[in-house]
Amino acid sequence: MPDPTTIVRGQTELRVERPKLHKVILLNDDFTPRNFVVRVLRAEFGMREEKAAQVMSTAHKRGACVVGVFTREVAETKATNAIDLARKEGHPLMFTTEPEE
Repeated sequence: MPDPTTIVRGQTELRVERPKLHKVILLNDDFTPRNFVVRVLRAEFGMREEKAAQVMSTAHKRGACVVGVFTREVAETKATNAIDLARKEGHPLMFTTEPEE
């Protein structure tokens, strides 16, 4: 006879779902100086000079460019911080976020 204090439970398999990722997108404008855009990309997104210049140029030519892909909270924080940096300097530089598909 089994010990009455023993409780047998079925195994439960836990699955951890990866967080959904969001893109940070740099939107082109014709007013913010290019060197300032590069400075913001380096400061907020940790890009090297060459990469930041390439991203800025792509946004300028195509109207927008994906800067990076992060979890939603990180993407929104980085976009907001970058916009705040621009506003402090009087520039209309804009970033947006959207879910990655």
